[in-house]
Amino acid sequence: MIELLGVQKSFGQNHVLRGVDLTIARGTSMVVIGGSGTGKSVLLKSILGLVVPDAGTITLDGTDVTKTDRDTFLARFGMLFQGGALFDSLKVWENVAFRLLRGAKALPKDQAREIAIEKLRRVGLKPSTADQLPAELSGGMQKRVGLARAIAAEPEIIFFDEPTTGLDPIMSGVINALIREIVVEMGATAMTITHDMSSVRAIADTVAMLHDGKIRWTGPAAEMDAASDPYLQQFIYGRAEGPIESVR
Repeated sequence: MIELLGVQKSFGQNHVLRGVDLTIARGTSMVVIGGSGTGKSVLLKSILGLVVPDAGTITLDGTDVTKTDRDTFLARFGMLFQGGALFDSLKVWENVAFRLLRGAKALPKDQAREIAIEKLRRVGLKPSTADQLPAELSGGMQKRVGLARAIAAEPEIIFFDEPTTGLDPIMSGVINALIREIVVEMGATAMTITHDMSSVRAIADTVAMLHDGKIRWTGPAAEMDAASDPYLQQFIYGRAEGPIESVR
């Protein structure tokens, strides 16, 4: 379980997180929604330890994330980055096996390649893709490679950062379905940050609405549409009028 209590973070006079309380139960898929600049990425970076909160606590299974061995802590996570973040100079299989080939528990090259090809198959890519370079792949295929890399080390917790950015609606649906299948299959705990409501409906067990550095609403995805919170309703239905100010 991941638990955040009173998490605050400011950059100068910019107060990004203003006392975030959030619980992600083990084995569930939480999706955090909110507009651009609402603090979603800073929230994710805070959990990963890339940003240190000014106040509050973040615990993983009861242990403060700032007081645990960093390598052991990060080994429990997988991550699908917004832009794919593949290494252009590495072959596809080397990208997928990047973590497997490094560190104290690095695997032999042949074994790491075998695992990489297995994970590529799991996301619907042929073994022949393994020896291609990222630049030779379409955007959708690159996203699948990123997903294969995220699950290569069998992580307990997977983060998805805007997983459908830059994809057409059909490929977005494919990626959303893959994410849902894999999270359920692995029994992993998942946290996704997105503003894409199709992703929310496909992936989420629970939803949290982040606005102006605070969680405005959280609850089961099935209850989202009927919720009365005006911030949530304006966001999920894309209404111009409401408490969320838009630049005109």
